[in-house]
Amino acid sequence: MSFYLLGERAAVMQSNSERIDLRLQQQIWHISSALAKTGSCIDLVPGMNNLTAIFDPLETNGAAILEKMQLFFEQANSLDLLGREVTIPVHYGGIAGPDLCEVAAHCGLNTRELIELHTSASYLVYFLGFQPGFAYLGGLPERLNTPRRAVPRVAVPAGSVGIGGSQTGIYPATSPGGWQIIGRTKLPLFQIHRTPPSALLPGDTVRFVVENDDA
Repeated sequence: MSFYLLGERAAVMQSNSERIDLRLQQQIWHISSALAKTGSCIDLVPGMNNLTAIFDPLETNGAAILEKMQLFFEQANSLDLLGREVTIPVHYGGIAGPDLCEVAAHCGLNTRELIELHTSASYLVYFLGFQPGFAYLGGLPERLNTPRRAVPRVAVPAGSVGIGGSQTGIYPATSPGGWQIIGRTKLPLFQIHRTPPSALLPGDTVRFVVENDDA
């Protein structure tokens, strides 16, 4: 594990391995949470195998941030790190999931089988990105791996549940997007006045359940 300063305003913790390691991700989430509680950072950005802490150099010494990172990393080695379990109700198919039939055909399944497989898995939130509240989820069954659309949509509705390559995810807000849309949830994923604003956080476990479907 490497700890270093990135300019005058950022401290970085970076794994020396590119391999996805669940235990390491859990440690990163713990360190991010612990640093947030100290009040010494302006922003914290947990990524895949890394953590970046942004601070005000006029208020905080960068070396002190690195020292805290190392301390919290050592503490995290001995902790049992578990996140929340979050259930996401989804309306599959129809207008809510215009690509459901196409994805099912690609996977060699009928739509019912696709929905059953998608809802049978447990997904882990690795980190947030792309847009506020968008969770990158690990755990999509390999059989459901589907290429992104050749022509992205100009506007994917908020709450849309999609598959892109080996990942599944939910669009928190209406935006352009190229993932295959199989359903939609009414659960608001990002609300600026909520604490925290995002409904999903790194370390959470997500389960999709059928609200109703047009499959």
